[in-house]
Amino acid sequence: MADLLTPFGRAKMALALLAVDATGLGGMVLRARLGPARDALTTMLPLLPLPLVRLHPQVSDETLFGGLDLAATLASGQISLEQGLLSARSALILTMAERCEAQLGARLARVLDQGDGHCLIALDEGSNDDEGLPPALSERCAFFVDLSDVSLAELTGDGPERQVLDMARANLAGIETSGSGLAQIMGVCGQLGIDSLRAPLFALRAARAHAALCGRIAVESHDIEAACALTLVHRATRFPQAETEQEQNETPPDTEQSDRPEDSLIMPEELLIAAIRALLPPDLLARIASGAQRGAKGSGTGAKLRGNRRGRPLPARAGRLGNGARIDLVATLRAAAPWQPIRRAANPARDGLQIRAADIRLKRFEQTSDRLLIFAVDASGSAALARLAEAKGAVELLLAQAYARRDHVALIAFRGTTAEVLLPPTRSLVQTKRRLAGLPGGGATPLAAGLNAVLGLADQARRRGLTPTLALLTDGRANIALNGSSDRVDAAQDALRLGRALRQSGIEGVVIDTGNRPEPALRLLSQTIGATYLTLPRADAARLSAAVSAALD
Repeated sequence: MADLLTPFGRAKMALALLAVDATGLGGMVLRARLGPARDALTTMLPLLPLPLVRLHPQVSDETLFGGLDLAATLASGQISLEQGLLSARSALILTMAERCEAQLGARLARVLDQGDGHCLIALDEGSNDDEGLPPALSERCAFFVDLSDVSLAELTGDGPERQVLDMARANLAGIETSGSGLAQIMGVCGQLGIDSLRAPLFALRAARAHAALCGRIAVESHDIEAACALTLVHRATRFPQAETEQEQNETPPDTEQSDRPEDSLIMPEELLIAAIRALLPPDLLARIASGAQRGAKGSGTGAKLRGNRRGRPLPARAGRLGNGARIDLVATLRAAAPWQPIRRAANPARDGLQIRAADIRLKRFEQTSDRLLIFAVDASGSAALARLAEAKGAVELLLAQAYARRDHVALIAFRGTTAEVLLPPTRSLVQTKRRLAGLPGGGATPLAAGLNAVLGLADQARRRGLTPTLALLTDGRANIALNGSSDRVDAAQDALRLGRALRQSGIEGVVIDTGNRPEPALRLLSQTIGATYLTLPRADAARLSAAVSAALD
């Protein structure tokens, strides 16, 4: 385990094991910015027994899987196909892996599942925990190595010699694995809270590759220890619990099993757990929490809008010209090329390309809109001052985060018989503080009027190209109907009716119950809206801001 105590040592060992069993281990995720540490490891990639193929996160399906060779087809008059990058066994080097979209991740995951001889090296340059490879793809890579904080002094040693790797690959099929070794790996997975079935399979394959690399004919304790350290540590969801002395005394020794030869090769489980525990990062729980709260790609973004003018290019689709649509010439020619021999035979008097309306392909683009976070604050009742103080602090904290995420913030307060838009959509922190300072409190609870104001502001935001999101802070005790009358039954019915309207308009959000006790009517309203329901009776501004960010992102 001496080489596994440093990140660079683990990276070299992971690459060596991948060179022994590239297809079985799937690949490796390497998190490191461009620098000496990543360069030192990438120079060892030729040790892999596969040709290296570099992929961009925006690579097209035609480039990956092949398709029609347009130039050759038009020149020869016969259909000519070109091979894609995945047509031959290769080691795929995915650069800027943190920008990989879920669609590309699904395609590459399918390629790894097919077992056609490919492996993946994902170069993750993300700087935050919410940036990274799609989970479906990282799950299919046995190793994860973080070289972000590696110093130059740690970049020592070279990779294994090619002769050693060739001999290990030749002997891999004959490596024997004991049943108790597999049981020990499963026990470690249970201790670390790993529920993936791929994890123990990767650990078993890594142990066999490690044994072959060391010249052994069977898996021993050192192989299992190294395999667990390389394949299971980064998948852990909890710290392993040490077995108490009482539990140790209650467990009778199994004398029959301890006499088997294979058990002499396996270390005691408590020593293996201790070795794995030493490699767990101290901020494991914080990383798990941030990973559970983050979205698929970043946070704070609005809806994805599709058009034909600007944004990230999307694959062309069949359609008709008109209404400002732009033709994709290359895609149109690609669609028409296979039909040219048939069309020439049917109409020999016509020269040149024969293009039909069904061949027309239109350009498409995708851009992400800004998000508008609408705070609807209940400013009624005797406890309004306390709740408003919490809401004011939360709005200010979220506005600072929204500025970095290109979000807009709006504030609606409802009390008495009406609701008022105190803060129109803005990203100005100074203006927000000024409006919040004069926010009054007291009176009845016109919840329906507040929701009606949210619905109107959301419609205006959509016309401006924003994606509205709701954060409703109230105790849920509505007593003013939408027409201004003091009737609790009508007030509750009006609130539910407007909640259904918000759900039909597709507004996502969170409903925060600020009462001393959870209000069942407010929980029903959140279900009607389709929003997340939170109960925070004694939340301060920081807790409220964190809860809203976690629920919305």
